[in-house]
Amino acid sequence: MHRTIVVVDVEGFADRRRTLPHQLGTRAALYRVVEGALRAAGVRWADCHHEDRGDSVFALVPPEVPKTPLVEVLPGALVAALREHNRTCPPEQRFRLRLAVHAGEVAFDDHGATSTSLTTAFRLVDAPPLKQALADSPGTLALVVSRWVFDEVVRHSAVLDPATFRPVRIRVKEVRDTAWIALPDHPYPRATATADPLDAGTVPRQLPAAPAPFIGRHDEAARIDRALDAVGSATVLISAIGGAGGIGKTWLALHWAHRHAERFPDGQLFVDLCGFSPTGEPMPSTEALRGFLDGLGVDPGRVPADLHTRAALYRSLVAGKRVLVVLDNAATVEQVTPLLPGDAGCTVVVTSRRRLDSLVTAHDAHYVDLGVLADTEAHRLLTTRLAVGRVESEPEAVDHLLRVCAGFPLALAIIAGRARTHPHLPLAALAGELRDEATRLDVLDSDDPAASLPTVLSWSLRALPPHQREVFALLGIAPGPDIGLDATARLVDLTPAEAHLALRRLVQASLLVEDAPGRWRMHDLIRRYAAKRAIHDLTDADREAALRRVVNAYVDAARTNARRMHPSVSEVMPIFGMMGAGPRTPPDSLREVLDWFRVEYLNLVAVEQIAAARAWNTQLWQLVWSLQTVRVMLGRLDENVAAWRAALAAVADHPDPAVLPWTHGLLGSALNWTQETAAAEEHLTAALEGAIRLGDTGVTAHLHFLLAWRHELAGEDDRAREEAEHCRRLGGPRAEAYALHVLGRCHTRAGEHDQAHACFERSVALHRADNDLFGEVEMLDCLGESARRAGLPGAVAHHRQALELHGRVGITRFWADALDHLALAHLADGDHDQAREAWQEALDLYREQRREEDATRVQQQLHDLPNTHP
Repeated sequence: MHRTIVVVDVEGFADRRRTLPHQLGTRAALYRVVEGALRAAGVRWADCHHEDRGDSVFALVPPEVPKTPLVEVLPGALVAALREHNRTCPPEQRFRLRLAVHAGEVAFDDHGATSTSLTTAFRLVDAPPLKQALADSPGTLALVVSRWVFDEVVRHSAVLDPATFRPVRIRVKEVRDTAWIALPDHPYPRATATADPLDAGTVPRQLPAAPAPFIGRHDEAARIDRALDAVGSATVLISAIGGAGGIGKTWLALHWAHRHAERFPDGQLFVDLCGFSPTGEPMPSTEALRGFLDGLGVDPGRVPADLHTRAALYRSLVAGKRVLVVLDNAATVEQVTPLLPGDAGCTVVVTSRRRLDSLVTAHDAHYVDLGVLADTEAHRLLTTRLAVGRVESEPEAVDHLLRVCAGFPLALAIIAGRARTHPHLPLAALAGELRDEATRLDVLDSDDPAASLPTVLSWSLRALPPHQREVFALLGIAPGPDIGLDATARLVDLTPAEAHLALRRLVQASLLVEDAPGRWRMHDLIRRYAAKRAIHDLTDADREAALRRVVNAYVDAARTNARRMHPSVSEVMPIFGMMGAGPRTPPDSLREVLDWFRVEYLNLVAVEQIAAARAWNTQLWQLVWSLQTVRVMLGRLDENVAAWRAALAAVADHPDPAVLPWTHGLLGSALNWTQETAAAEEHLTAALEGAIRLGDTGVTAHLHFLLAWRHELAGEDDRAREEAEHCRRLGGPRAEAYALHVLGRCHTRAGEHDQAHACFERSVALHRADNDLFGEVEMLDCLGESARRAGLPGAVAHHRQALELHGRVGITRFWADALDHLALAHLADGDHDQAREAWQEALDLYREQRREEDATRVQQQLHDLPNTHP
């Protein structure tokens, strides 16, 4: 809290003429004198926080007490009390005082009061110029006030004469300041001016008002603090408080500057360099320097005309001083460089929408990149700007407003501003205006350019060359929440190297973020602005061509990676024969494929939606097929069914007669996974009829397997066995491997565990020979389960083999099931500790996958484990 700090120190307290009793008497008198003087200034001693320093004392005056009496009344009251004391006490107990008055933020911890302001006050009272002033004075008191107190109180006093104060340079330990000394009972003669003769001119105070309210940004401010504290002899350049327009760079810079103004006693310089503004033209460095020289008190007639001489004069004036320079809204490094002081002790804070990388490389700047506010900070900002009751009464509307703004400070400020100017408008109505994505940006627009998000973003875009603006616009229509390099290259029709350069330039302009290596993302509101620019700046044909290019890029990549997962796909699905058969994909490489699908999944879903909306049926079908295995592994089973239903509608009139039955079959397979067995049979039967008409034996065999699986899921074991035998008879080794899976499960249900074990063992061997990793890992798990049920050795080993493959590939959904089965195998072996460990890991995965039924079951098994016997 901002407090007035009063420090008094006894001159010569340790004089050898004072014995200990005399010192004790002096201390007692000191407290009487100070307490009485404060009372005369309207301050109760009991209301102050005060601490004893032996021969001195300091008091923190309550914040509500005006500061003026502490300078106008307190010194005179001290003088009167000291004269009375010295007149009546023994000579050894007479004393004179040094008094310092300062003001600033003060904090408290378990050890008392602390702050830089407090340290400054101690240094002021201990400064040699103040000691010398008292030594040279015949009076009893020497007063020193900080520059802030002089400027804010003394200069405006109706009682004090500022001309009787003398400026002095204070240099004590880490404090470098200009303070003002007065002798209350023997004043200095009036000076003709109160300017600081030690300065080349006046002390500049150019900072605009501190922003209010200021919310969050604690980590970013702390990074600037650490950079300032850590700097040695070099000038600190905290360059790029960087980020998009409206993200809060100036907000943070001014807040930080005001918080630390006292660390820069020689002044604070500020300039808006207009790098991105309505004028369209950045401020020339020469003009910015003129403003600085004016602030430093240089006569306008003495300001040099050329840039280099003007910069040299500026550097000379701030040399040896502690000045804060805030360069806001910079356009380029070339604009900033002439404004950098050349002397240690000065600190420069630069804000820019561009990253200004060469400030980091050439000047060792500290880069602070601003992102969006955290959810809690965004909520607090909205709550602070609006009435708390209004926010609390409409929580759903507030949640929607926060989701739309997504932590973007300017958007939050615009929304809050609209709500405050329309106090009778329900927040739900404002939220309703923002629900329409097509007009959302219009709600965030305004005639006031600084309060319009589209306008603020347009200033960033205007600084880019035309081809960069086109890339920005096209990124606005790209499918999905982020994008990689290959997709970008296809979207914007550039080579990968050219696309990478374009992306990097947009990152430097703070219109794009590389939030992971090789992955680029726009804030949703910036993305919507980019999409709006695409509609405005590009023709329909250009947008459609770009969209088709990027859709084809995603489909090609997904199809290629799906083939890597299923290298023999052309044999199972003749429709994909043009893809060819690939080599076996080892587990480590397979994990890379699955990781690619995980990273791109939301983008691929968006591509599906675009293909469906535009009836690009071939792309839609191929993409749905490419995603089916990934969707099963990610547990997105309902999405898989919905995708195949969309694909079925899309290929109803497909010219290739094999496409429709295959789509029926794959939809039936998807329904098997969701255990919708009746619907699955309907589609599988239709697919089987079509395959028989086409005379495709391989397809027919696979569909018999899918029907066998459907009947096994429904507990119809006789029909399941029948379909499985049809599959074995018509197909080759691959068909037999899948048929044996169904037969093994039927044997298990019948309690025929030896036969089940034989089926699973044969199936593992066939899948392994066929390079079918997915079939192999699933059958290893079944093999372990059958070994446990049959009382055969090796159950734990089989499950561990399955887990090892699951782990290397990263199939966490089935990994959880394999851990569950491994726990049962350990339990059968009587190893309760290993069973507990496996179940605990399975429980964590089930909860992560939100498989509540499985999680509840395993939790109960863990609970019962101490009472369970093998």
